[in-house]
Amino acid sequence: MPDTGFSPEQQEYLKGFMAGVEARRGGLAPASEGTAPADALRAAQDRTLAAGGKLVPQEQAKRERHPLDRWDELAARAAAGRFPKPIEDFIGRYHGLFYVGPAQDAFMCRLRIPGGILNAWQLRGIADIAEDCAGGYADVTTRANLQYREIPAAKGPEVVMRLGDLGLLPRGTGADNIRNITASPTAGIDAAELVDTRPLVRALHHHILATRDLFALPRKFNIALSGGGAVEVLQETNDIALTAIETAEGIRFSLNLGGITGHRDFARATGVAIPPEDVVATCDAILRVFIAEGCRTDRAKARLKYVLDRMGIGAFLHAVEDRLGKTLPRLATTTPPATPAKHGHIGIHPQKQPGLFYIGVTTRLGRLTAAQLRGLAALAERHGSGTIRLTVWQNLLLSDIPEANLPALKSGLTALGLGWEPSALRGGLVACTGAAGCKFAAADTKRHAAELADFLEPRIAIDQPVNIHLTGCHHSCAQHYIADIGLIGAKVERGEDMVEGYDLHVGGGAGPEQKIGRLVRKHVAHDELGPILLSLLQAWQRTRAEAESFHLWSARQSDEALTALAAAQVLEAA
Repeated sequence: MPDTGFSPEQQEYLKGFMAGVEARRGGLAPASEGTAPADALRAAQDRTLAAGGKLVPQEQAKRERHPLDRWDELAARAAAGRFPKPIEDFIGRYHGLFYVGPAQDAFMCRLRIPGGILNAWQLRGIADIAEDCAGGYADVTTRANLQYREIPAAKGPEVVMRLGDLGLLPRGTGADNIRNITASPTAGIDAAELVDTRPLVRALHHHILATRDLFALPRKFNIALSGGGAVEVLQETNDIALTAIETAEGIRFSLNLGGITGHRDFARATGVAIPPEDVVATCDAILRVFIAEGCRTDRAKARLKYVLDRMGIGAFLHAVEDRLGKTLPRLATTTPPATPAKHGHIGIHPQKQPGLFYIGVTTRLGRLTAAQLRGLAALAERHGSGTIRLTVWQNLLLSDIPEANLPALKSGLTALGLGWEPSALRGGLVACTGAAGCKFAAADTKRHAAELADFLEPRIAIDQPVNIHLTGCHHSCAQHYIADIGLIGAKVERGEDMVEGYDLHVGGGAGPEQKIGRLVRKHVAHDELGPILLSLLQAWQRTRAEAESFHLWSARQSDEALTALAAAQVLEAA
């Protein structure tokens, strides 16, 4: 052995040290089987580089220093009162902070509320933060979550820390991470449910937060669990969609993969049925295959859908099974779950607990002021169990209400300016943040949605639920493709000017009505929407078969017929 100047003990130490460095860089896998490399992010990037690929700037930034290790950078910018530059903004989103300029010279902070279920004391804390550090309000999102806006540069880290104090740390709510887990909002209280998903959601939530490798994804990732019941979760729009089913072996979760309706894809059936006790491990294995196989050179092709397009479901499942070290059980004969109520998230409904009820509360397109947040917390405690349940429909439920308390609760909601009575029109009216707070949006969706409802309600009585979704851009945060009537922002020429408007899609649906909406007309100015939608809804009521839904009626119409209805009404209105 050559004389290195080191003792045998020192040489052995250095060998071990360098082996650890290489493992950390992704060059070596750990000895144990079925686990990811010690640094899954570095290992995936190394494979891309070895194959001759060029990392996109976001991947390069993650490679230089892991985003979870860059809190000090956020704190330093806050101390200087400075908002982040674009790549700094990307890194900051790992901690829940989004710079939303130029629409607003401010941060947005998206929370992490597993399953959308909160306690009254947490909601009060959320209200305090909104008032002290943000715009004095919070918005309910389409992932059964809340988000703040109008956060000054100096207040960003303070918001994150105070949310952590509430048990709502927003880690990973943006950028290339697993977003808030959605699940049945009536979990544990719904007589029609097959399984209470709350324990599974809790376990999966903490597994994600505690597992550094799961912050190594090539793009964002959505997970949803439906335990059955009256309120839709829209799980088929998620990357992992788990739906409770009855089988001869007991309750299982059917597994669908790759939902991304903004790209016109619902999650695809895999034929796999997962026992509840295997949900966390299976999700972990799916995520690790995505980390290893996802694209690091093209952001537009980096979602799970594109891995499935390339590999196919069969090969992807084999890779998952290799990670798990066992075969995934396949579906056998099943009993279909109960069909959810289309607008089961609104109104008063009996719980499976005798004598108790939950009430679906309507917001004004998801926005709640600090005073309303505190008022809801007080009502939930005074009349129920202090539980608040957010839904993917930008509204919320208050649960565990004795029948005798319902009148006082309804009065309290009215005093807060909130609704509870079912509305076939407003119950399915969903709008993203829009141009008022998002740089990508081509239209002020929340304002136009409110104007649309105000126009339609005095002119037509809708006797069946209809979903109308307005989204500002191609990111489709309001999921316009799965609405009965879906609108996506577009700029419209009017003389020499450009005005805000929308492309009109008709006939989309989710759950039992699963379908991607059809483009009926492009470039409709926002102030022409009311007459056009009125024409469509009137035609439905005039020509439908008995009790036929708008979804089924529109499916029978040709594109030409629907376009003619819209065009004729515009000419008449003009």
